[in-house]
Amino acid sequence: MRLRLTPRDTTFFDLFAASAQHLVTGANLLGEMLGADRPTRKELGKRMADAEHAADDATHQIMRRLNSTFVTPFDRDDIYDLASSLDDCMDFMEEAADLIVLYKVEELPARVADQVQVLQRAAELTAEAMPRLRSMDSLSEYWVEVNRLENQADKSHRKLLAQLFDDVADPILLMKLKEIVEKLEDAADAFEKVANTVETIALKES
Repeated sequence: MRLRLTPRDTTFFDLFAASAQHLVTGANLLGEMLGADRPTRKELGKRMADAEHAADDATHQIMRRLNSTFVTPFDRDDIYDLASSLDDCMDFMEEAADLIVLYKVEELPARVADQVQVLQRAAELTAEAMPRLRSMDSLSEYWVEVNRLENQADKSHRKLLAQLFDDVADPILLMKLKEIVEKLEDAADAFEKVANTVETIALKES
């Protein structure tokens, strides 16, 4: 273990943990949207927008702390990348929810639930992992599982696209559903980027 001659600001660990909790909220709101009617989806969309604003605030807190702290717990660029990647997860989930509301989609394909379940699990794992950055203990299981989930999401995404092109005759509806599905896939990719950043940090600190 490396000897540090100056104290580190440990506030970052709490800020990352708080940021990840917003992802759990966002993923669960997406889950609630799946079987909801349009008025309920509109209300859930408002709650998702509020969660996204709260996540933005958490990201800004991390950036402000980064700009005002001389000695950071790990590499400054990695702190920036981790904060940005967490923010991307929430942004993509909020965009998907917003499109569901704006496009007034009556019924989402059943396979969308597979995508959302992956996001919910990835969010839970990320929220569990962030506090462990403090000690760097037992993090490998986290990034291995999130990478596995992302591979699962890729397969689900491909099957869902194939199903859409087979089953949806209306080209406008097809375009709407495809855009929603793509945003959910972007969110899964963003969760993988968070896990990869955590792996980079852990390897540097080992």
